[in-house]
Amino acid sequence: MIRFLSSILALFSVTTIYAQQNAIPKLVVGITIDQLRGDYLEHFKKNFGEKGFKRLLNEGVVYNQMVYNFPSPDKASATTTIYTGTVPFYHGIVSDKKISSEDFSEVSSFLDSKFMGNFTSEKLSPLPLKVSTITDELKVASNGKSDVFAFSSDASGALASGGHLASGAFWIEDFTGHWATTTFYTTYHRFIDEYNRSDQSLNTRISSLVWKPKSAIETYNAFPYTQNIKSFQHNLATNKNNNFRLLKQTPYINEEIRKMGVSAIKNAELGKKEVPDFLALNFYAGNFDQALDKNYSIEIQDTYQRLDQDIAQIIDAVDEAVGLENAFIFVVSTGYFDEQEVYPKEARFSGGDFKPDRCEALLNMYLMAIYGRENWIKKYHNEQIYFDRKLIEEKKVDYRELQERAADFLIQFSGVQDVITSYQMLHGAYNEAIQVYKNGFHRDITGDLFIELQPGWRIVTNKNPTNHKRVRSNAMATPAIFFGNNLRPQKVNRVIDATEIAPSVTHRLRIRAPNASNNMILQELF
Repeated sequence: MIRFLSSILALFSVTTIYAQQNAIPKLVVGITIDQLRGDYLEHFKKNFGEKGFKRLLNEGVVYNQMVYNFPSPDKASATTTIYTGTVPFYHGIVSDKKISSEDFSEVSSFLDSKFMGNFTSEKLSPLPLKVSTITDELKVASNGKSDVFAFSSDASGALASGGHLASGAFWIEDFTGHWATTTFYTTYHRFIDEYNRSDQSLNTRISSLVWKPKSAIETYNAFPYTQNIKSFQHNLATNKNNNFRLLKQTPYINEEIRKMGVSAIKNAELGKKEVPDFLALNFYAGNFDQALDKNYSIEIQDTYQRLDQDIAQIIDAVDEAVGLENAFIFVVSTGYFDEQEVYPKEARFSGGDFKPDRCEALLNMYLMAIYGRENWIKKYHNEQIYFDRKLIEEKKVDYRELQERAADFLIQFSGVQDVITSYQMLHGAYNEAIQVYKNGFHRDITGDLFIELQPGWRIVTNKNPTNHKRVRSNAMATPAIFFGNNLRPQKVNRVIDATEIAPSVTHRLRIRAPNASNNMILQELF
């Protein structure tokens, strides 16, 4: 009899634990941190409190290395990949900027002239995002009853995480500092409008914002190579033509996003319905253009310390609203880092300078010699060559042959490691390198030739003559953390793909994965 009762109690305990672990969360909070580095979380942890990053790392399911399996991820392409569970080849957001098919100018990847802006002159919408998102699927599953809010420093982060069906997706306008959105979303939110018109808005406060160290300057000693161990002070009102864009590189942008996230939880009563709600927050953890030391700045240490406190306040707000057992929080990085390197004047490295303008001119001269004296090249952008396809069609030139001739010519340039044609990506024989490039390719958006440069070479452009980009192929420690909803803490050292995040989140919500997501669910989240 005692053995029987023991078995019943054991079964009841196991069933209870399983039910807790698999309970549908009332509130999901997706936190994307632009340029977050896992090694910096380790280096800076002595300056963290106990309720922010340390809590996530100690009590969450922590994946130490997540990869984006396509070239040159940025905030727009990475955030879209996280929320769609697929690569740019399918979701269509290859970078923050794309080349206009009309005049070959650089425009937002979310440009949409059919919709006006609220508190902005930008005309944008999520429609250029070609597949569904986690948040779209939640709205569909709940028949529109779930609330979805997204906040970001820029439009790409807000629209990618908010998706097509968001209750609201908001970003900071570059010239006014107001929280802006697009008329694509038709729901009105009084608390956003009231904030924009209040004395608490960035537009009102920018003249008084001065970024100084939060802690004693001697505590920012994570890097033994820092040249300027002295206090810093950046007055954000001094550059009036660029002050809000500069602010987006400081911890004040994270403070603003955190404030709006907490406000949305309270004002929209997120997590209080019979269906789950979703809050998407997009923070910043990158370098500051005016850092005292570009390579190993004390500013970035201060950024992480302040962000740690913002994360702690978000966790506390969620706990107070619904309880952490009823919340599912995930934190992911965008998987890249802008180094802003400064080299000693006497430094001599292998390699040299790659000049896109010269490359474009020489290639066009070569094509003129073969196909006639026309301008066959429309644009060089982001290590891609865009041909004049209309001209190629009018002159009845073999498009594939022109691509191959151009690739054969460019591969002879010093500093060029490889050249891949769009035809190869769509029709050619596959190898691992071509597959990676194909993942980041979209036939309606990207160029005709992709140029891979050798590591160590500088890209020298007239556009930015004082800060030339140097090619690096380093893998960056890119963490992904899941927290709450009765998850069992554990650290996972295997490499995961960014496309595994979306199906894993929708699995916890018991809804369909986004319609282009075909990856497996992370087994630790079952």
